Amino acid sequence: MWGMYLGMNLAWSQGITHLHVESDSKVLIDMVTERIKLNGSTPTLVVRIRNLLALSWQVIVSHTWREGNRSADWLANFSYSLDSFDIHVLETPPRELQSMLFDDISGACMPRNVRVTV
Repeated sequence: MWGMYLGMNLAWSQGITHLHVESDSKVLIDMVTERIKLNGSTPTLVVRIRNLLALSWQVIVSHTWREGNRSADWLANFSYSLDSFDIHVLETPPRELQSMLFDDISGACMPRNVRVTV
């Protein structure tokens, strides 16, 4: 949830006017797009994300399967190697990430393992 909020906030502050946000958390997507109603009070971070969505820009928020989120997973794991919890903006993607980004841009399909019981 923090990643979505901080990423959208950074994009807004950089003047980005069109943004596509993907998450492999269907629950998060449904909460921020108000597809599900929350019982009781809405978490502050969800409210902040909704406020960002209401600004004057075009944002698409969609669900992706875990396999389609390899770049984000790689970045999350990479963040553990950094010395601080500050926001780090990478001007160019690290070499290890470049092939994943190329697969993403080219629309490469990734296999999904599904357990089937008979």
